[in-house]
Amino acid sequence: MLYETGIVTDDLLESVLPSPGRRARGPYAIIECFQEIPCNPCTISCPFGAILPMGDINDLPELVPDLCTGCGICAGVCPGLAIFIVDESIGDGRAAISIPYEFVPLPAKGDTVSAVDRAGNHVTDATVTRVSGVKKKGTPLVTLSVPLDLVHQIRFFQQDKQLAVSQPLMTSEKEREDKQSLSEATLICRCEGITIGDVRKLVEEGYTTVDEIKRISRAGMGPCQARTCGPLIADLIARITGVPVEDVEPSAHRPPVKPLPISFFMEEESDVLT
Repeated sequence: MLYETGIVTDDLLESVLPSPGRRARGPYAIIECFQEIPCNPCTISCPFGAILPMGDINDLPELVPDLCTGCGICAGVCPGLAIFIVDESIGDGRAAISIPYEFVPLPAKGDTVSAVDRAGNHVTDATVTRVSGVKKKGTPLVTLSVPLDLVHQIRFFQQDKQLAVSQPLMTSEKEREDKQSLSEATLICRCEGITIGDVRKLVEEGYTTVDEIKRISRAGMGPCQARTCGPLIADLIARITGVPVEDVEPSAHRPPVKPLPISFFMEEESDVLT
């Protein structure tokens, strides 16, 4: 079902939820990563060792809830936006969920937004209580206050379109520059820290294929091997050059398609020698 719809099923969610006792003690991370892909930023970023080391970079991340403090570092570095921070200990029938949010403009504390489920359906209105990580490398986290019984249904939000329309137009050059710089600073390749601005500059210099961008900037050479950023870079090239995205030359993929440790090849060679 997950591979057909892309939506996490209840049994998969139950498999990564901490015990009721741990959930009642304070904020914790929930990792909704259920596909074996080469990715490990969460594991190497946790300062508390709450995400166990991987024997293979294709392993699924494993959280130790009792070691997790809910700091949110892992959620900010996850390329797949698959980690959320949940706090069910607030009381008064409320809970908090921190959601990685890559879009601009960011909401502000106190804003009312439409909280949606994994399929994009409206669940309830929610209040933004915090926006963190804006000035740090990684994805900003937006924390919502939601009803306790809905916290595990909600996984994203939409800002009020009418509020966006009613906002006054930018009038100063500085405001326009600030908005442009925020957009240009958006990460397009999280593994290598490459931004939209970095790719745009290369395209304007004449590099118009995904492989050319890869060779010059290393975009797509991280653990995910361009599985996430490759299509985004191709789309950006198409937007800048005006050519159809299907005409943008994609990145070349060569075997092994699944990352393997060097020991795999060394062991094979050792067997031949003996």
